[in-house]
Parts: sequence; structure tokens; C-alpha cells
Amino acid sequence: MAQTAAAKKKSSWRTLGLALTNRKTGFMLIFGFASGLPFALFLGTLFAWLTEAEVELETMGIFSLIGLAYAFQFLWSPLIDKVDLPLLRKLGKRKQWIVPMQVLLGTILVTLSLLDPKSELGMFSLLAGIGAFASATQDIAINAWRIDVADEEATLDILSTIYQMGYRFSSLVGGALGLVIAARIGWPETYMMMGAILLATGAFGLFAPNAEGDHTQTSAASDAQVREMRRAGELVPHVRNRALAVVGLLWAGAIGVVLTFMVMSLANAPEDRPNPTEFTLNFGPWIIVATIILPALIAGWLASQKKQGRNLLAEDAAPAAGGAFALDYLYRALVLPLVEFVGRMGWSLVLILAVVLTYRICDAIWGTFAYPFYLGELQYTNDEVAFASKFFGVGAIILGLALGGWMLTALGRMLTLVIGGLLAALTNLLYADLAVGGHNMQAFSDAVGFTWLIEQIPAIGSAKLAKLTITIGFENLAIGIAGAAYIAWMSSIVSKQFSAVQYALLSSLTLLVGTLGRGALGEMIEKQGFFDVFVLTTVIGLGAVVLVLCEWWRERRAGKSSGVVTPDPAIATAE
Repeated sequence: MAQTAAAKKKSSWRTLGLALTNRKTGFMLIFGFASGLPFALFLGTLFAWLTEAEVELETMGIFSLIGLAYAFQFLWSPLIDKVDLPLLRKLGKRKQWIVPMQVLLGTILVTLSLLDPKSELGMFSLLAGIGAFASATQDIAINAWRIDVADEEATLDILSTIYQMGYRFSSLVGGALGLVIAARIGWPETYMMMGAILLATGAFGLFAPNAEGDHTQTSAASDAQVREMRRAGELVPHVRNRALAVVGLLWAGAIGVVLTFMVMSLANAPEDRPNPTEFTLNFGPWIIVATIILPALIAGWLASQKKQGRNLLAEDAAPAAGGAFALDYLYRALVLPLVEFVGRMGWSLVLILAVVLTYRICDAIWGTFAYPFYLGELQYTNDEVAFASKFFGVGAIILGLALGGWMLTALGRMLTLVIGGLLAALTNLLYADLAVGGHNMQAFSDAVGFTWLIEQIPAIGSAKLAKLTITIGFENLAIGIAGAAYIAWMSSIVSKQFSAVQYALLSSLTLLVGTLGRGALGEMIEKQGFFDVFVLTTVIGLGAVVLVLCEWWRERRAGKSSGVVTPDPAIATAE
């Protein structure tokens, strides 16, 4: 038994070592950094620059659109999966989108550095909005690239962890470090520097490896795959076309609503512009119903028809041409990813969605109220919060990601997912202690010598800062472990054939559910205070752990039919 455990441990370290020295891992770190940097610059640091330039934020309608680009990125994910860019396809299926978006983002940041945000606000805002959509598009393609290139050496678990490490490091560079640099050399120079970094990543991206067989996935090959839908045993065209019409109308309606909001935000006077938070709360659930829930039900019906042998072609049909071919192409881009996913998962999709909606909900909701809690409720200063949250906190997340990556290799994906979820849930109780004085956290900090260490920091070091810092440290360590496992698990359940669409749908659900829950949580804070909120988020987190245990049991019981595309490394090692 001991010999087996030692051999397994040695194999885990060997697997981890091979993954970290793999060429794909290095590019994953670069892509993760490139993915997180625009988010930090457009949704955080930029507002500090505009504040210094004395720009009133309510006059910038375009900035209400920036968050929507990330929240509703799945609406244009089918384009990333199925559309080839002229002259750029030879770069690779994913790189044809990644590299141009990085070059575009770098160019936008350099251009912003040449503009005066107060006197040239219109162009400034427009470029920032375009940058946000380019950033969200890049994210879709990078997530798909990570899933596509994963193999036995550069495993999906390790690539997912490395991606997040790059992403978190870029948030430190674009956030806290960006503020420090700007205070010394100015905002224009800072943004020019950040733009140059993204232009360099675009140049590096040219040399990133493609997925095996990617060079064969030409437009001709894609057309051939569309023509396969006319083979015997496939659904008859009129059934597919009806489903496409319904799903197309639902998606078109959702896109129309978002575009209407964008036009109103750009065209109306500041006082008449719609509120982005209210828009997300009022229309977000219906957009989810229209683009995910109802299409999933339709996809489930289509999958059941094929499984039961109904409405299928008895023999090969004549090749489609003209409008019929266009309809088949649209069906494959928009409906087939859902049919494949729902058909593979079956009723287990309910459990999958339950995990997606609950596992990261505590983090997604809590982030909005972190600063009001630190600065308002606990009366910490900006400098104290910046140290505890931005510097020490980001370091703790990166450490948690590294630990999570090792756990994924040594313990397996699902056990790490359970442990990460449990730790993330229980750390909410540490914040509950802070909400009522933090006596327990202070006693612990004193006992382990952490308080003495923090007191040595010039100007801001104190026992009070120590208990906040150690609490944030524990939470972010848990978030790192949970995040590494969650992204790896979510990546494992999507098909490489439709990775862009399926992953974008799942990640958007994760983001939107947090956004939709903030209103209710804010009202609860007003009425009952932070302590009760932290107890509630702990309960939600523990509920998510129970759901993960159910999913783990389902996967082990179902084996290869569980719907997991990439095998758990622990299971693969055991075999």
C-alpha cells in the first residue's frame, strides 16, 4: 500500500514537472496575462485616470457597456467557433482571433495614451468600449485554445491553473502596480507601456502551438462537416430548420435587446441613459432564458428524437446548396453545440447547471461589497486595504492556484473541487468574525506571530491590519484552490468540437448569476448587516459542495458515459 502511494506521488510530481516545462504551458501563462490585463485596465484603473482628469462618470455612457461585453460574450461565441477570418486562418483556428484581438487591444491602449480624456471624451469612450468587446472576444478564443491544445503532458488541469495565474498576475500589474507607475510617470505613459506589452503578447502569440490537426480544419473541411448533416441517420432538414428558426429568433431578440441598450446609452443625454445594473437585473434573467434555457430544452428534444430514431433521414439526401446550405451551416454553429452538450449530459445537465450556478456565487456576489465592508463597516484606510487586498491578497491567490494545480495532479479533479469549495465556503465564517469585531482572527494572528510581522511594515503596520490581512489571505488561498479546480472541471465537460460556444455559455452563467444576486444581497446587508450575509454565503457554499459530491458520484458511477470529455488525471494514472 505504501509502495503504491509512493509510486502515485512520484507519478504526480513527474506529471506536474512535464506539464510545467511544456511549451504550451508557457504560452498559456502569456495568454492568461493578456486576458486579464485589459479587464483590469478598462474596468478598474481607467476610472482612476478619469477621476484625476475630473471627468464626470455619468457622462460616459459607453462605460456602462464595458461590463456587458464580458457578461454576454456567449452571444457572439458561435462566430469564434465557426467563422474564419480572411487571410488569418493559416494562423490556426483559435490564433486567428487571439492574435488580432491582442494587436487591436495594444493599439487601442497606445491610442488612448495620446488622447485627453476630458476634451476628447467621445473618442476616448468609444475606443474603451471597442477594447472591452475585443477583450471579451479574446477571452472566448483563449478559453477555447486552452481546451483544444490540452494533452497528456500539458493537461487541461495544469493549463487551466496556469491561465488563472497569468490572469491574476496581470490584475496586479494593471491594477495596483498601474496606480503606482502612474503616480510616478503619468497616466498616458502608463497606458502606452501597457499597450506595448499587449502588442508584444500579440507578436509572441504568433508562435503559440495549435491543437493537433488544427491545420486540417480549413473552410473546405468545415463545409464537409456541414454536408455530413445530410447523411442517413441525421435529423431531417425541416425539423432542424424549425428548431433553428426558434433558437435564431430567441438569440436575435436577446442580441436586439442588448444592442438597444447600447444605442440608448450612446445616443441619449446622461440623465436619460439606462442604468446598466438595472438592465442586468431586469433583462439578464430573460436573456438567459431566451439564449440558454429554452434553446437547451429544444436541444434536448432534438437529441431525444435522434436517440429514439425519429425524424431521421432514411438515406443520404442530396447535398445542400444555396439557402439550404446556409441554414445547415447556421444550425451547426448555433444549435448543434447545444444538442451535443445536452445529448451527452442528458438529465445530468440539471446537476451540472446547479454546480455552475452555485460553486462561485459567493465570490461573484461578495466582490461588489468588499470595499464597503473594509472601508465603511471596518473603517480601514485606502492604504491598508490596498496592501491587504491588492498586494498580499493577490499573492495569496497565486499561491492558492499553485497549490490547486498540484492538488489537481496529485489528488484528482473532483476531490480538489470538493476541498476547494469547502475551504472557500468556510472562509466566509472568518469574515463573519471580522463583522463582529474579529476577536478570534486577532487572537489567531497574534498566536502565530503574524501580527508582529505586519507591525514591522512602515507607516501602516498594526495589529488591526494583521487580522484583516490574514483573513483575506486565507480566503484568497481558498479561492485560488477552488478556482483552479472549477475552471479545470468546467473545461473538462465541454466538447473540443464546440469548445468556444459551450465554455462561453457556462462561464457567462457563472458571471451573470453573481450580478443578478447582488441586488438582493445588498438589500440584506442594509437590513440585517454583514454578519448574517456571511453566514448565508457559507450555507450556499456548503450547498455547492454537496452538489459537487453528487456530480462526483455521478461521474464515477457513469464512467465514460458521464459526459466528461477529458479524463481525470488521477483516474488516468490509476489506469
